[in-house]
Amino acid sequence: MDNKKNDRYYLEKIIVDLEFVVAHTAGKTKDDIVSDELLIDSVMFRIIQIAENNNRLSDGFKAAHKEVPWLSIKGMRNIIVHDYGYVDLTIVYDTVSKGIPDMLDKLRLIRNDLSPQ
Repeated sequence: MDNKKNDRYYLEKIIVDLEFVVAHTAGKTKDDIVSDELLIDSVMFRIIQIAENNNRLSDGFKAAHKEVPWLSIKGMRNIIVHDYGYVDLTIVYDTVSKGIPDMLDKLRLIRNDLSPQ
Protein backbone atom coordinates (compact mmCIF):
# COMPACT_ATOMS: atom_id res chain seq x y z
CA MET A 1 0.00 0.00 0.00
CA ASP A 2 1.31 3.43 -0.85
CA ASN A 3 1.24 6.18 1.73
CA LYS A 4 -1.58 8.16 0.09
CA LYS A 5 -3.69 9.28 3.02
CA ASN A 6 -7.23 8.80 1.80
CA ASP A 7 -10.23 6.84 3.05
CA ARG A 8 -8.67 3.54 2.00
CA TYR A 9 -5.49 4.36 3.93
CA TYR A 10 -7.38 5.16 7.15
CA LEU A 11 -9.68 2.17 6.69
CA GLU A 12 -6.62 -0.11 6.49
CA LYS A 13 -5.17 1.42 9.65
CA ILE A 14 -8.45 0.83 11.48
CA ILE A 15 -8.60 -2.78 10.27
CA VAL A 16 -5.03 -3.44 11.45
CA ASP A 17 -5.87 -2.15 14.93
CA LEU A 18 -9.11 -4.15 15.04
CA GLU A 19 -7.24 -7.29 14.00
CA PHE A 20 -4.70 -6.71 16.78
CA VAL A 21 -7.44 -6.46 19.39
CA VAL A 22 -9.24 -9.56 18.10
CA ALA A 23 -6.02 -11.59 17.90
CA HIS A 24 -4.96 -10.72 21.43
CA THR A 25 -8.33 -11.11 23.13
CA ALA A 26 -9.82 -14.11 21.30
CA GLY A 27 -10.89 -16.85 23.69
CA LYS A 28 -10.20 -14.74 26.77
CA THR A 29 -12.73 -14.15 29.50
CA LYS A 30 -13.49 -10.75 30.95
CA ASP A 31 -11.33 -11.62 33.96
CA ASP A 32 -8.46 -12.68 31.68
CA ILE A 33 -8.55 -9.36 29.88
CA VAL A 34 -9.13 -6.94 32.74
CA SER A 35 -6.56 -8.61 35.00
CA ASP A 36 -3.84 -8.22 32.36
CA GLU A 37 -2.67 -4.64 32.74
CA LEU A 38 -0.54 -4.62 29.60
CA LEU A 39 -3.30 -6.15 27.51
CA ILE A 40 -5.96 -3.73 28.70
CA ASP A 41 -3.62 -0.78 28.12
CA SER A 42 -2.84 -2.07 24.63
CA VAL A 43 -6.51 -2.59 23.84
CA MET A 44 -7.48 0.88 25.05
CA PHE A 45 -4.62 2.42 23.06
CA ARG A 46 -5.80 0.60 19.93
CA ILE A 47 -9.38 1.78 20.50
CA ILE A 48 -8.10 5.35 20.74
CA GLN A 49 -6.12 4.87 17.50
CA ILE A 50 -9.19 3.42 15.78
CA ALA A 51 -11.19 6.49 16.78
CA GLU A 52 -8.45 8.88 15.64
CA ASN A 53 -8.35 7.23 12.22
CA ASN A 54 -12.15 7.17 12.17
CA ASN A 55 -12.05 10.96 12.53
CA ARG A 56 -9.86 11.16 9.43
CA LEU A 57 -12.31 9.29 7.21
CA SER A 58 -14.31 11.58 4.96
CA ASP A 59 -17.92 12.40 5.78
CA GLY A 60 -18.87 10.98 2.39
CA PHE A 61 -17.24 7.64 3.18
CA LYS A 62 -19.04 7.43 6.52
CA ALA A 63 -22.36 8.41 4.95
CA ALA A 64 -21.93 5.67 2.36
CA HIS A 65 -21.34 3.09 5.09
CA LYS A 66 -23.95 3.79 7.73
CA GLU A 67 -23.85 0.17 8.90
CA VAL A 68 -20.71 1.06 10.87
CA PRO A 69 -21.31 2.80 14.23
CA TRP A 70 -19.02 5.76 13.53
CA LEU A 71 -20.35 7.89 16.40
CA SER A 72 -20.04 5.01 18.87
CA ILE A 73 -16.37 4.67 17.95
CA LYS A 74 -15.79 8.31 18.81
CA GLY A 75 -17.83 7.91 21.98
CA MET A 76 -15.75 4.98 23.17
CA ARG A 77 -12.57 6.97 22.60
CA ASN A 78 -13.99 9.84 24.62
CA ILE A 79 -14.85 7.51 27.50
CA ILE A 80 -11.29 6.16 27.58
CA VAL A 81 -9.57 9.52 27.19
CA HIS A 82 -11.79 11.70 29.34
CA ASP A 83 -12.65 9.48 32.27
CA TYR A 84 -9.23 10.33 33.69
CA GLY A 85 -8.05 7.07 35.16
CA TYR A 86 -11.34 5.30 35.64
CA VAL A 87 -12.81 3.38 32.77
CA ASP A 88 -15.54 0.82 33.34
CA LEU A 89 -13.74 -2.28 32.10
CA THR A 90 -17.07 -4.03 31.58
CA ILE A 91 -17.73 -1.54 28.77
CA VAL A 92 -14.27 -2.21 27.34
CA TYR A 93 -14.82 -5.96 27.54
CA ASP A 94 -18.23 -5.71 25.84
CA THR A 95 -16.66 -3.61 23.11
CA VAL A 96 -13.81 -6.09 22.66
CA SER A 97 -15.94 -9.22 22.74
CA LYS A 98 -18.92 -8.02 20.70
CA GLY A 99 -18.46 -4.66 19.02
CA ILE A 100 -14.95 -5.01 17.65
CA PRO A 101 -15.35 -8.40 15.94
CA ASP A 102 -18.61 -7.21 14.36
CA MET A 103 -17.02 -3.97 13.21
CA LEU A 104 -14.02 -5.83 11.81
CA ASP A 105 -16.32 -8.02 9.72
CA LYS A 106 -18.18 -4.97 8.39
CA LEU A 107 -15.00 -3.08 7.53
CA ARG A 108 -13.46 -6.08 5.77
CA LEU A 109 -16.56 -6.29 3.57
CA ILE A 110 -16.34 -2.58 2.82
CA ARG A 111 -12.65 -2.93 1.96
CA ASN A 112 -13.40 -5.84 -0.35
CA ASP A 113 -16.04 -3.77 -2.14
CA LEU A 114 -13.76 -0.79 -2.72
CA SER A 115 -12.31 -0.45 -6.16
CA PRO A 116 -8.52 -0.82 -6.32
CA GLN A 117 -6.56 2.42 -6.38
